[in-house]
Amino acid sequence: MSAETITTAIFLITAVVATAVLVNAIYPVIYSTAGTFQSSTHDADTRLRTDFKIVATFAKSPNVQVWMKNIGSQRISLAEIQKADVFCGEVGNFGRLNYIDGTPNPGKWTEIFTITTGDLNNNDYWDTGETLEIYAQPSIMPSSGNLVYFQFILPNGIWRSNEFTAS
Repeated sequence: MSAETITTAIFLITAVVATAVLVNAIYPVIYSTAGTFQSSTHDADTRLRTDFKIVATFAKSPNVQVWMKNIGSQRISLAEIQKADVFCGEVGNFGRLNYIDGTPNPGKWTEIFTITTGDLNNNDYWDTGETLEIYAQPSIMPSSGNLVYFQFILPNGIWRSNEFTAS
């Protein structure tokens, strides 16, 4: 009987050690997977709640002005706006413009977003219902009567584009 007791004790100790090794190996993977899932869920939620619409456009050489309204439930920070990609120019011959803080020159764009131009509560966020103005100078500006292409892409990948006629 004592041989059976020792054998049972060895099996029990082995089972406890094996369980501890298994838990220590699997727990970090489960924790990491939960964090990745949570991050993916947050990103998807942000993308679903982000929406904007191009409401007005104007182009007269050398300038392009575009007004956009935030129609989503997600507010967008001024820093995110400044990190956005802007493509503008003649349809079929446009390029990416670089952001500049101030008056743009060829190949540059800026946002006009103050309490008098769209940031109604002056909090540096593009809140729902507020209008953002983009002022750009494409490197290749189409002549009067030709089509202008404009595309605005937020850092989270939400984008809108429009084609309109230059004056």
